[in-house]
Amino acid sequence: MFRKLRDMLGGAKDGGGESGPPDRIEPIRLDESDLDDGDLPPDEPDRSLDAAFHYLSALTNAHDATWRLGTASWDADLAAGTITFTNDRGWKIVAPVQVVGTLNTIDGTWLWGWDHPSVPEPLRADAALVRDFGAKHGLEAFATRHIEASEEDAWQFAALAAYLAKSQGAYRGPSGSTMIFMTFGTLTISAG
Repeated sequence: MFRKLRDMLGGAKDGGGESGPPDRIEPIRLDESDLDDGDLPPDEPDRSLDAAFHYLSALTNAHDATWRLGTASWDADLAAGTITFTNDRGWKIVAPVQVVGTLNTIDGTWLWGWDHPSVPEPLRADAALVRDFGAKHGLEAFATRHIEASEEDAWQFAALAAYLAKSQGAYRGPSGSTMIFMTFGTLTISAG
């Protein structure tokens, strides 16, 4: 699967031989067959959660290999609705952003982006997809505004949001004692 993702991203090679960044990374599209290991019935919510984990893992691996997501610095401009990453090559990678929610690391609570006072209305859509999924399947944690949660839970929420919205990835950005979990869309890249 990794080779397929790399080909979708234009076959960029990791290493020093590149003269500069690509102008744009084409959106990654994965078939359900790429994500489903077939161990759960089709209507089972856990099947979607499992596929979401695989979806986000595949995207993250591809972004790490292509533009080094894991080592990039970040800045989110919620008023503009964008997230900007800057990698160790000096590339600026910009994408539309959605806020899934925030994790307070002091008290271990999660506040969903779909009803977060600091999140502009247009940046709540991906979180709302998770809320609706939770309501449909009777999953109270997805449809309750403020809950106890771990970082592992928060990553699952972000993975499900990315999967349901067919986003291009998810990111966790620290802000003091809070971690902001976001999804991002199609990426554009410049040399910085």
